[in-house]
Amino acid sequence: MGKIIINGDLKSRSDVKVDIEDRGYQFGDGVYEVIRVYNGELFAGDMHLNRLIDSAKLIQMKVPFTIAEIKTRMKELIAENQLKDGIVYMQVTRGVSARTHSFPTAEVEPVFVAYTKEMPYTGKMKPGVNAVTTDDIRWLRCNIKSLNLLGNIMAKQQAVEAGCDEAIQHRDGTVTEGSSSNVSIVVDGQLKTHPATNLILNGITRQVMLKLCAYHGIPYVEEAFTVEDMMAADEVLYTSTSVEVTPIINIDGQSIAAGEPGPITQRLQKLFSEEIEKQCGSIK
Repeated sequence: MGKIIINGDLKSRSDVKVDIEDRGYQFGDGVYEVIRVYNGELFAGDMHLNRLIDSAKLIQMKVPFTIAEIKTRMKELIAENQLKDGIVYMQVTRGVSARTHSFPTAEVEPVFVAYTKEMPYTGKMKPGVNAVTTDDIRWLRCNIKSLNLLGNIMAKQQAVEAGCDEAIQHRDGTVTEGSSSNVSIVVDGQLKTHPATNLILNGITRQVMLKLCAYHGIPYVEEAFTVEDMMAADEVLYTSTSVEVTPIINIDGQSIAAGEPGPITQRLQKLFSEEIEKQCGSIK
């Protein structure tokens, strides 16, 4: 990991401590972002940082830096750690104050932390993965990218214990999203994905994918669908910063269509790879 950023300063990880009364540590009172890095360049950086600011506003918290300032510090961090391909993780907590559930009554400075992690680019055409379905037990503000991830963690653990890559969550049979991703289906050549409401996080990869669909004439609709619809779909795929665009070929032990990546998913993978190269340079 090398260096990290704490409140704007570049320091060694061993020199950084978290106060036991940091509200992020005690309450999960904060927000975060994960930005993919290719060739040392931030992918969709402005989109991620705008979402960070928006998430903070929704919990009545200020981010202590502007987007331009954060980008400058992230580039310095990437260079310092000599990161070529990987991620930048950043989070902002409400700060350090005596433990009480309500917001601090005195002025408290937010705590901003960021670090990098290597994540090699795995190739343009990813094979399919397996998933399980599970009840969506989370709160009703999933549009906020908050530090409160216990529901997501429990869902992901269920997937791991089943030998799968992802857990697909649903509320009373209506698919919302994965434990750490957005889920879409393809029916009769049309992509369908849950609308960006409070029930899902409006993923950046999801947003990029829909822009690519619009630009390249791939029919799509932001519309809720059921588990039954998903199991009968021609294709199922999931998207996130870490998995990019990846097909799901088996759910709850049942093959989806032919059990192989479908043509729309494969086309989206190719278009997404081209978008990465457009923003960050050729990937080798």
